[in-house]
Amino acid sequence: MKLNLTVQPLTTWLPAKQQPLVISGPCSIETEDQLLATAHLLAKSGRISALRAGVWKPRTRPGEFEGIGSQGLQWLQRAKAETGLPVAVEVAKGEHVEQALAAGVDILWIGARSTANPFTVQEIADALRGSDVPVMVKNPVNPDISLWIGALERINNAGIQKLAAISRGFSSFEKSAFRNEPMWEIGIQLKTLCPELPLLCDPSHICGNRELIPYISQKALDLEMNGLMIEAHMDPGTAWTDAKQQMTPDDLLDMIEHLTIRQETPKDKKVIDRLEELRKKIDKLDDLIIQKLAERMDVVEQIGSYKRDHDITILQLSRWDEIRNKRVHFSKALKLDESFANDFLDLVHAESIRRQTAIMNNTAVKE
Repeated sequence: MKLNLTVQPLTTWLPAKQQPLVISGPCSIETEDQLLATAHLLAKSGRISALRAGVWKPRTRPGEFEGIGSQGLQWLQRAKAETGLPVAVEVAKGEHVEQALAAGVDILWIGARSTANPFTVQEIADALRGSDVPVMVKNPVNPDISLWIGALERINNAGIQKLAAISRGFSSFEKSAFRNEPMWEIGIQLKTLCPELPLLCDPSHICGNRELIPYISQKALDLEMNGLMIEAHMDPGTAWTDAKQQMTPDDLLDMIEHLTIRQETPKDKKVIDRLEELRKKIDKLDDLIIQKLAERMDVVEQIGSYKRDHDITILQLSRWDEIRNKRVHFSKALKLDESFANDFLDLVHAESIRRQTAIMNNTAVKE
């Protein structure tokens, strides 16, 4: 399946001054002086392609700072005039879109909370109809690629072709070093469905703290993402929102200088030939894995028939625990990641249960 989105290349509406493309600015506009000082520090490097800043801030709980409001748009206009940087803001309803467009905002983005609500996205899409402003759509809070795709389709259906997606991580109950789990596979799946759609990364919201931002930024570039959106503040320690995840402009620019930009297609024929040789090995191994999985499912179906004929339940917890323990131990001995082994076994087990259930119910097993 491919997504039927009509999008323009990122370079036609937001070219990188230098690689990588970086959008940066404070999480929130707090004061005019704070915004202008940060903007000038970012602009003087010549590395930043656009200035981002929060004007309206949807917060988890009432009573927290929820943004300076529409007066911040006037300060953004001044920052744009003084630095020459295009400016970007988050919009969460139709009224925001109207005010931002009237103020000459160059780029809009839709935040994770908004993306999760189709009613909100449709309201924004309706307000965008007839305009040509670029729109970037962050992934929803939860790992639901259908919601993300739906939001992109709604904005595209409103006539917006200057469209991009932003991966900002996903909420998870599991504790980890990250504020939001990267779940790179979801962004990769989106790119697979729509290769022409620009995909940027927001390391600030993935990390939740500035120390991890260089690692996530490099990882995003290694995965061929098209750029980075990173929060920067003239004095992060005094920031009114998300202080821990904002970098100083100097630290941000130093990090950018140390990022490695890898080439998508090598130019050296020896390198190309060696990669092709290794890829052929991968192809053969993949074919073998698929063949062995098919053989395993044949045996699963035989077991299902035997259980049906002898009135034995499908799920045998003791047997499943035995399989998992043995296979995970074996995987670790072979230097395979334990989480990967568990996820793989869960998928195989789920398919085995599905096939045995079909046999128990005397229905055809769908391949």
